[in-house]
Amino acid sequence: MEAFKTLTGPAAPLRMSNVDTDMIIPKQFLKTTERTGLSRGLFFELKTNADGSPNPDFVLNREEYKDASILIAGANFGCGSSREHAPWALLDQGIRCVIAPSFADIFYNNCFKNGILPIALPQSIVEKMMDEANGGNHIFTVDLENMKITLPDGEVVEFDLDGSRRHNLLEGLDDIGLTLQAEERISEFETRRKLATPWLERA
Repeated sequence: MEAFKTLTGPAAPLRMSNVDTDMIIPKQFLKTTERTGLSRGLFFELKTNADGSPNPDFVLNREEYKDASILIAGANFGCGSSREHAPWALLDQGIRCVIAPSFADIFYNNCFKNGILPIALPQSIVEKMMDEANGGNHIFTVDLENMKITLPDGEVVEFDLDGSRRHNLLEGLDDIGLTLQAEERISEFETRRKLATPWLERA
């Protein structure tokens, strides 16, 4: 998993609350276990017209946000089913940070497992950020090490994050990475177990 330290890039304002995982990545795009190519289905029903053409009004279809690496959204982002394809699709689009007043628990946890930083902030601050992102300068900087966000107007907003999750993102550690940190101790245990219970090896 790619480490997350400091991210500077365009922030796209998605002025919607209760964006569920089916809206993030519809069910027809869940047939693969690959993590690439999913950006095609990201927000498919929002960004695509009935005739299949791009919806020019959808924020990520607009030229100034096509390379957005930060998404600012409404409350309860990621609600609905527990599909891990949702953070996969966001990551495949290049979005590494989502800022919202609140998140659904499973989506929130899945973000950390895939290198995405979800930041929960008060509604009033999120709305201010959306206004800033909708202006002429929509470049934000997210500093995970110091837990600060710098807005285009220079204002700095602090955020809180669980220490272990912060550490894992800074070090690029997913569940597998965390396990591999104990690889030496695991190998020592396996060696002792084989010596102590050799009959298990013959089973």
